[in-house]
Amino acid sequence: MALLTDDDPSRLRAVAALAPVADLLRAIGERFADAGHELSLVGGPVRDALLGRTGDDPAADLDFTTDARPDDIEGLLKGWAETTWDVGIRFGTVGARIRGREVEVTTYRAETYDPASRKPEVDFGSSLDGDLGRRDFTINAMALRLPELDLIDLFDGRGDLARGILRTPGSPQDSFSDDPLRMMRAARFSAQLGFEVHADVVAAMREQAERLTIVSAERVREEFMKIVMSPDPRRGLTLLVDTGLAEYVIPELPLLRLEEDEHHHHKDVYEHTLTVLEQAMALETAHAPASGPDPVLRLAALLHDIGKPRTRRFESDGRVSFHHHEVVGARMTRKRMQALRFSNELTDDVSTLVELHLRFHGYGSGEWTDSAVRRYVRDAGPLLTRLHKLTRADSTTRNRRRAATLQRAYDSLERRIDELTAQEEMASIRPDLDGRAIMDILGIAPGPVVGEAYQFLLDLRLDRGPMDPDLATEALLAWWGARNKG
Repeated sequence: MALLTDDDPSRLRAVAALAPVADLLRAIGERFADAGHELSLVGGPVRDALLGRTGDDPAADLDFTTDARPDDIEGLLKGWAETTWDVGIRFGTVGARIRGREVEVTTYRAETYDPASRKPEVDFGSSLDGDLGRRDFTINAMALRLPELDLIDLFDGRGDLARGILRTPGSPQDSFSDDPLRMMRAARFSAQLGFEVHADVVAAMREQAERLTIVSAERVREEFMKIVMSPDPRRGLTLLVDTGLAEYVIPELPLLRLEEDEHHHHKDVYEHTLTVLEQAMALETAHAPASGPDPVLRLAALLHDIGKPRTRRFESDGRVSFHHHEVVGARMTRKRMQALRFSNELTDDVSTLVELHLRFHGYGSGEWTDSAVRRYVRDAGPLLTRLHKLTRADSTTRNRRRAATLQRAYDSLERRIDELTAQEEMASIRPDLDGRAIMDILGIAPGPVVGEAYQFLLDLRLDRGPMDPDLATEALLAWWGARNKG
């Protein structure tokens, strides 16, 4: 076993990074040792400590592995931890909250998948060596043995961290056969850490991409979103496309590689899409109001043009058109997100942004009426700020003059929105008469006709701006008379 000495720089760096939780590590380690069991901190916390990342993140979970069986783990933690839960106990995992920190303790195991099954078959192991050997990548196959805080590295994980490379402890074919989701984790860690994926790992991903179909949509979605929300999603998404994994996650994305953008003949839509995603990420913090990483904005940027392949037409003048691709794309977005089991709210928001992302291009040099501006705001609703960012990100032309013109036009639109908002409180636009007033004026009971009248007044409000009650009543009565006459 490769055991690092007390004065080894890697061990000292890891221990220093974990100093904020050192007392907790020693306490839980001593508790298991006193009961005659081994216990080690494993996986991400050890990797991050070796990278110099602090152990004082209160949101970070701590993962442990042990030779104790699940019932013994539960017995050792109950009454000592603040709380425990056993939802993963059939897979050998017991969760607990200790000193305000969530931890998971898992029995050494060798996990395999039946080729046709989504469910893992778990065999408990008896050694730390065997447990580390079944982990996904060498950088996650290191352990800090407790309570001594001895750093154990059997597969040169430290070397791979230093080289910035992702390898598997054993054969990547065997690793991915055991858990196909590890192929997506390769893309995720590459995007999160900026690491290269070893050629042997990439080859195995290509060979076994289809095996991802046995993994549940929920697990696939979680890994996909970790890629999208990473510091460099382009790196991870490109790996998914290049290995064929994207065909089983988001097949609409690789289809964009063959498409020519009607505005940007120098790049295909796939490249344009990744650029829009990166520009949207830059606007998360650069465009007020600022935000952190935004899943709605990032997904909308990634999916905004997926309707182009289905709407491509070759025109008589030799140009390529994609008429109504935003409408088709919104439907495709909804279908894909439903297949990946995204929430209804997130699906609605992203689909709406995809459908609205071209609306601005009708603005031209600023000839929109106040009515058109109001409708733009009303249709975007609470997504308006995100629509601003998405629309700006979608301007990827290399023509500096055209890019500057587009940005100035959008600056103008935002100013007009701000001015009208200040004048009319546009975020809460309502007709000048409510439903009760409509029924009183027209002498009608609740029913569909009230809705028709309400919509008429709302359209009038959007077209003309605010009206006093007398004028609104006059317009309503005129509409009512015309309707009944017809």
